[in-house]
This record gives sequence, structure tokens and C-alpha cells, in this order.
Amino acid sequence: LNHFGQRRAGTISANLTPGYAMGEALAFLEQTARRVLPPGYAVDYAGQSREFKLSSSSLALTFVLALAFIYLVLAAQFESFRDPLIIMLTVPLSMTGALLALLLSGGTLNVYSQIGLVTLVGLITKHGILIVEFANQLQEQERSPKQAVIEASTLRLRPILMTTGAMVLGAIPLALARGAGAESRQQIGWVIVGGLLLGTVFTLFVVPTVYSLLARRHTGSVTPSAVEEPG
Repeated sequence: LNHFGQRRAGTISANLTPGYAMGEALAFLEQTARRVLPPGYAVDYAGQSREFKLSSSSLALTFVLALAFIYLVLAAQFESFRDPLIIMLTVPLSMTGALLALLLSGGTLNVYSQIGLVTLVGLITKHGILIVEFANQLQEQERSPKQAVIEASTLRLRPILMTTGAMVLGAIPLALARGAGAESRQQIGWVIVGGLLLGTVFTLFVVPTVYSLLARRHTGSVTPSAVEEPG
């Protein structure tokens, strides 16, 4: 009798039908097993299915740790817990573009697309950093938060667009890849392309709005000069 994990086991092998992802197949298997198997029986995985389950759980933790790490680094850089929160608002906005790009390209949320999402977190936060950092500097020159963020958004528009253009053009060869291993590269490429394009558009409107509402006041320090008394 065959054994797996020191228990008697039967092996079920199957191939994916075109148009279905491994996650969908495993979810269908688990749903069917709960309905069909008698009490005392369980389902375990081997081969690619096992690797998929292990990778999915570890990448979810990696994604959460990436968000926490970036937030703490920004909090240390800006010496504030409020400014990094404004910057991190760009992350869910970019996720919308990434998921939309996967939907339109026929991709799925798999291990490779999740790696692209982790990469996207670091890329999209650069836009918010450019606006918030420059707006804080302008506030120290006696400008109000609203005036500072309007001027910062105007002056930093070209660097933001140039950064997005360079990253998107660099990711297009991945999205249009062909040949061996192209499926994994396409998933990462479309996540970056879609996330950056839509995330940048949202960033230019949402970050200045939230900054004008939540940003703390920055004032420049004036050092008094000694003046000699006459006479």
C-alpha cells in the first residue's frame, strides 16, 4: 500500500485545463474533498501543488513585512508617523492597476505576480516621497501646507513622469516576453506596468489631497543675530 506522511494514501494526478490556474484547481479539489471524503480522511499535496501552497503562504507574509519595513524606514527618514502614512496610500492605488492589468492580460494571482506586487510596493512609494519631501521643505519657507503641496506637485511632476516612464519601458520587455519561462516574466511585467501607470495617475491627485488634510505643520528655524547697541 502506498503511504504519504506515514499514512495510507492514494495519489490523484491531473493536468490543468487551459484557462484555469493552479489555485482554482486546488480550491476545487479541497471543496470536493470536503463533500466526498468520509470522516478521518484528509488531503495533502506533493510536487508542484505542494510548492504552490508553501510559496503562497510565505509570500503573503513577505508582502506584509515589506509594507511594515518600508513604513518604518520612511518614519525614520521623515521623523514622523504621519508623513509615511500619506506616502503609503499610493500602495493600494497601484494594486488596483496591477490587478486590472492581470485581468486584461489573462494573468492570474500566482507566485510570480505576487513577487511583482512586492516589487511594486518599493517602486510606487518613490512618487509619494518626491511630493511629500519637497512639500515639507517648502513649508519651512513659510508656506501653508496647501500652497506647499500644490507647488511641490507642480515642480515634481516631470521627475515623477520620467521615473514612471523609465520603469514602465524597462518592464515592457518582461510583459511581452516569449519563449521558455515567458509565463513567469509576463506576470511580473504586467503587474509592474499596470501598477505604475494607474498608480502614478492616482498619486498625482490623491497624495496632494491627503497631504493638505493630514500633513503636520513644518516651520523653519530662525537663528537670531546679535546686534550691537548704538553708543
